[in-house]
Amino acid sequence: MSGGGGAHHGQVEETTERNSTGPGGPAARISAKAQTFTESVIRDMTRLALQHDAVNLAQGFPDFPCPAELKEAAKAAIDADVNQYAITWGAPGLRAAIAAKIARTYPGWSVDPETEICVTCGSTEAMIASMLALVDPGDEVVLFEPFYENYGPDAILSGAVPRLVRLRGPDWSIDEAELRAACSDRTRAIVVNTPHNPTGKVFDAAELALIAELAQRHDILVLTDEIYEHIHYLGPGGHIPPATVPGLEDRTITVNALSKTYAVTGWRVGWTVAPAPYTAAIRKVHDFLTVGAAAPLQAAGIAAMELPTSYYAELAENYRQRRDLLCGALESAGFLLRPPDGAYYVMCDTTKLDPDGDDVAFTRRLVREFGVAGVPGSSFYADPADGRHIIRFGFPKKLATLRAAQDRLRGLAR
Repeated sequence: MSGGGGAHHGQVEETTERNSTGPGGPAARISAKAQTFTESVIRDMTRLALQHDAVNLAQGFPDFPCPAELKEAAKAAIDADVNQYAITWGAPGLRAAIAAKIARTYPGWSVDPETEICVTCGSTEAMIASMLALVDPGDEVVLFEPFYENYGPDAILSGAVPRLVRLRGPDWSIDEAELRAACSDRTRAIVVNTPHNPTGKVFDAAELALIAELAQRHDILVLTDEIYEHIHYLGPGGHIPPATVPGLEDRTITVNALSKTYAVTGWRVGWTVAPAPYTAAIRKVHDFLTVGAAAPLQAAGIAAMELPTSYYAELAENYRQRRDLLCGALESAGFLLRPPDGAYYVMCDTTKLDPDGDDVAFTRRLVREFGVAGVPGSSFYADPADGRHIIRFGFPKKLATLRAAQDRLRGLAR
C-alpha cells in the first residue's frame, strides 16, 4: 500500500488476535482493513495524560466554556422535548441556518439547504460518509502529508488507494511537480484541510488554483475539511474555501462542524456542503452509518450559526494570544518551530532535545517526567522515520492552562 493513515495507521501490523482462541471459543478473526491501522495515537496520548495528571496539549479540545447562547438553546430544546429523531440529513432549521451563515461569511457562495447540506455526527462522520458515497474501491485519493490521522483510514475503509504529496517545511508549501505527478485519470479525490491540522498551514489562492486546474483536467473531486475556518491569523480573507475557487464550485465537498469554532467537540454535530447529486449520495450513506445527529444539539447549532461577526474576530484574536504564549514557551524549552498561520496546533522540531530521534519515547517521557502531553510526529506520516524529530502540541486551552504547561516545560530546558 502506498501511504495510509500514518506511521501507526498506514502499515499492516502483526496481530495475535487472528489466531488466538478464547476458552472454548473460535479463533478471533478481524478484517484485513482493520489490521491495516491501529487506534488513534492522539486519543491514546490523552489517556496517558490522564494517567499522569499531565497538561493535555495532545488532543484538540478546548478546556473553556462554549458560548452561553449554545448552552441555553440546547437546554431549551431538551425542556421542549426535542428528544426524537430529526430528519435524517438534518433538522430544517439547522440546514437553513448553515446556508444563511455561509452566505453572510462568503458573499457569492449560495447553498440550497434542501438539497446541498447533510448534517452528520461530527466532521469525522462527514468525511468518511463522503468517501464511502463518492469513492470506489481502487480509486486513488491524494492526501497531503503530514496529515490528520483519520484521513488514511478513511481512504482505506473506502477501498481507495492513498497517494501522498508532501507539504514542505518550514512553510509547508506544496511541491507543484509532486502534486501534478500524483494526479491522473485514476484520481477520484484530493483531500484538502485548510487551515491545516497538524501544521497550521492555510492554503493560499495560488495553491487552490493549482488544485482546481488538476481537478478539472482529471475530473477530480475535492474533499475539503474546513473545521478551523475561523481560526487563523492572516486577517480578513485569509481563509479561502475551495468551493469558492473558480473551477471547484461544482466538484467540492465541504466538511465542517460545530466542534472547534464553538468549543463543543463532544456534541458531534457536523455537516457536508456539496452539489445536490453528491449530497444525495452522502445522505444515503450517512443514514445507514448513524441515522442522524443529536436532535437537541442540532437546535443549539442554530444559535451558533446566528452568532454575530464579532464572535469570530474575537475567537481568532484569543487564539492568537494562546498561540504566542505556547510558541514562546516551547522555544524557550529548546524546541524549533514556525508559528502556525491557522488552526490551533504547532509542529515542533525536537532535534536539539532528542538527538536520537525517537518521537514516541520522547513524547511519553514528556508526559511522565514533565507532565505535558503532545503527539508524536510519526503519527502524521506514512513512513515513521519522517516524523521522528517532530512533536505536535495544541493550544485550545485557557491561558492559565498554557502557563501551567510553560512552567513544566522550564524543567525540560534545564
